[in-house]
Amino acid sequence: MIVGLGVDVVDQARFERAVSRTPRLRERLFAESERGLPLRSLAARFAAKEALVKALGDAEDVSWNQMAIASDATGNPSFVEEGPLAALLARRGIARLHVSMSHDAGVAVATVVAESDA
Repeated sequence: MIVGLGVDVVDQARFERAVSRTPRLRERLFAESERGLPLRSLAARFAAKEALVKALGDAEDVSWNQMAIASDATGNPSFVEEGPLAALLARRGIARLHVSMSHDAGVAVATVVAESDA
C-alpha cells in the first residue's frame, strides 16, 4: 500500500550557484559516494531527498548526507537503506521506497513513493 508520495523540482542554475558560494554544502547534503557526481546529478539527488522528506512527512533523526542514493548497473536509482534511514523506515513500517529522477532544460525533478506491506 502506498503510504507517502513526494515530488520536488530544483532549478539547476540556482543549485549550482548555492554550491559554488557554499562549497561545504556538498558535505552537508550528500554522502561521500555522491559528492563527485556532476552538479546536474547532485541537483536531481537533492530533489529526490526533498521528495523523500515530503513522502515521509519528515525525516527526524536522519541528516541529508545519510539519505544516499545509488544507481544499479543499468542506472536505476534507489535510496541506500542503511543506518538512520533504515531505522526511520522500519519505525514507520515502510517496506519499499521507489525513486525516479531526471534533469533536463535547467531543471531537476524527482518523485518518491513510500510503500508498506499492509
